[in-house]
Amino acid sequence: MTDILLLIGSIICLLVGLIGAVLPLPGPPLSLIGLFMLHYSKYAQFDRSTLIFFVILTIAMSIFDYYAPIWGTKKFGGTKYGSWGSIIGLLLGLFFTPIGMFLGAFFGAFIGEIIGKTEPKIAFKAAIGSFIGLITGIVGKVILCLAMIVLSGLAIGEYFMMMV
Repeated sequence: MTDILLLIGSIICLLVGLIGAVLPLPGPPLSLIGLFMLHYSKYAQFDRSTLIFFVILTIAMSIFDYYAPIWGTKKFGGTKYGSWGSIIGLLLGLFFTPIGMFLGAFFGAFIGEIIGKTEPKIAFKAAIGSFIGLITGIVGKVILCLAMIVLSGLAIGEYFMMMV
């Protein structure tokens, strides 16, 4: 019974983690919890090195995801005003569906640059950088979550194939 609950919980965490890679949820950490739940069931046994690898990647991706819009803003000529605007806009955008996150980061960086007295053309370029940084972070999270789902799916499939 415990193994079935771990399997169900694992699948839920893996799938919600994938959804959370795009929505404002902690996607990779949720998928990692799902991976560990599966590991502690009878349906999969992962190597210690595999688990450590995914823990390190999850931590790195969480840090990168936070800094990606800031990095994009600066890479495209933005200042600290644009970086702060991007963060504030992203946070405000969370209240307005997933699209609000993208628009919030974009307009936040743009408005921040304008407040910092940056020329509108450069402010627009910094806002595009913020958007690209946000998208880069999301793509990285989705890839990481998918890798955990594939690994889990292979392990579950292998378990059930051995039973046949």
